[in-house]
Amino acid sequence: MKEPNDLLIRSVTKVAVVIIFTFAINLFVSGHHYPGGGFIGGLTFASALILLFLTFDIESVRKNIPVDFKVLAAVGVLIAVLTGVGGMVLNQPFLTQAFNYFNLPIFGKTELATAVIFDIGVALAVIGTAITIIMSIGDDR
Repeated sequence: MKEPNDLLIRSVTKVAVVIIFTFAINLFVSGHHYPGGGFIGGLTFASALILLFLTFDIESVRKNIPVDFKVLAAVGVLIAVLTGVGGMVLNQPFLTQAFNYFNLPIFGKTELATAVIFDIGVALAVIGTAITIIMSIGDDR
């Protein structure tokens, strides 16, 4: 049986995935002060991976992205919980954030906050969970 000629779909998908990844990073970074953050950034990132699954087969994507998404989800939840417990170690309420301004060489005066670490954990948990669900639905084993 002849394989379909899907060169156009694959080419457009490669460009679209880069744009979606860039947008996901923008949503994640801007989420501290504007709408966005770990949850929506993680969902957007997962949607780009799902687009890859739809365009290419799951096994090809698994070979090129050798990540165990169940472990990724667990690590994300662990990071988020440990960030919350960090405040308790310092005799503060759970999920108390700390922030300060630092002069970084390229960026100048920049705010760094522990909420970003929490958002990283949320993003990893969302990506891992969403992709695990999609792969279990799409797996034909």
